[in-house]
Amino acid sequence: MKRQVQSADSTLILTASGKKHAESARDWKWFHKKVPQILKELHKHGFEVAVFSNQGGLKLHPDPSAKKTKAPARDRVVEFKQKCSMVLTELALPVSLYGATGKDRFRKPRAGMWDEMCADLGLSKDDIDLEHSFFVGDAAGRGPYVKSGKTVSKDFSCSDRNMAANIGIAFQTPEEYFHDESPMPFERGFDLDNHPFSTSKADHMFKKGGGKDVVVFCGPPGAGKSTYFRDHLEVHDIKRINQDTLKTCLKTAEGYLKEGRSVAIDNTNPDPGARAVWIELAKKHNATVRCVWFKTNLALCEHNDALNPDNRTLLPKIAFNTFFSRFKEPKAAEGFADITEVDFQFRGTAEEYALWGQYWV
Repeated sequence: MKRQVQSADSTLILTASGKKHAESARDWKWFHKKVPQILKELHKHGFEVAVFSNQGGLKLHPDPSAKKTKAPARDRVVEFKQKCSMVLTELALPVSLYGATGKDRFRKPRAGMWDEMCADLGLSKDDIDLEHSFFVGDAAGRGPYVKSGKTVSKDFSCSDRNMAANIGIAFQTPEEYFHDESPMPFERGFDLDNHPFSTSKADHMFKKGGGKDVVVFCGPPGAGKSTYFRDHLEVHDIKRINQDTLKTCLKTAEGYLKEGRSVAIDNTNPDPGARAVWIELAKKHNATVRCVWFKTNLALCEHNDALNPDNRTLLPKIAFNTFFSRFKEPKAAEGFADITEVDFQFRGTAEEYALWGQYWV
């Protein structure tokens, strides 16, 4: 069985009004007048059509603790269902349609909607001809470009292209598929091709000093700081100080230093002001202050956060943006005896990489 997967808005259909968001359930038109004909030809040649759409603006299950559900929220669900009914009626084909309303495993680029479709239809991986199946979507990571004298905005994301990669099927934009246009350059904020699985050891191993150390981590959320601590510092009996779990970081760190123990400050410490607190503490207790700088970019941090082993709620975008807006490169002049620079490298088994090596955000 072959599958032809579509995104919905800006792929199968556009707004008839020309506005970014539909004004009503009837505010739609086909992306191309030949869309129904093309999909019917596919169906005739053994393809089954599925539509996967992110619909974060829909609230299917209102918060019971809320005083009341706003009418527009309810209306959006009704209008979405009405629009789907009209589109599918005019298409007159058997179609599997899924809409992801939450930020969970079903939201593109994650493959949850594909997995749900397979489960609903009782299909195994062997039942689907992945080699000849394909995905058409507008979230393709393209930059801004000029078309017919007008500037077209860049794609809002690369989630459709990345979902196709997660599933393991070919990808095309609606312009390529329905208009037969040439492929355009695209860019992923985070590209798995740059992070292949490797069993080689990183060359930024941490070496314990001879006396007491205060090791100050500097890096954004999701940079791999806690994993690095477990892999390289815990073996030296260095105590981890982390604001996620300890509200009294300074007091706890001082307690360990008084006992002659070394500590690692597993916080973001983005600028000299944040780091100065720990440098002064080290001086007070005659400890060597050292820095480990995690040079991990924003997109990679967000990817790592989506797979956080502590299973906490995903961090909001502002948590990452705040770090990068405050960040100042750590310098020896601040008082560090040495600065270890760590470029991110996946550390885990092949089985763990099979999960990490998918697109999640």
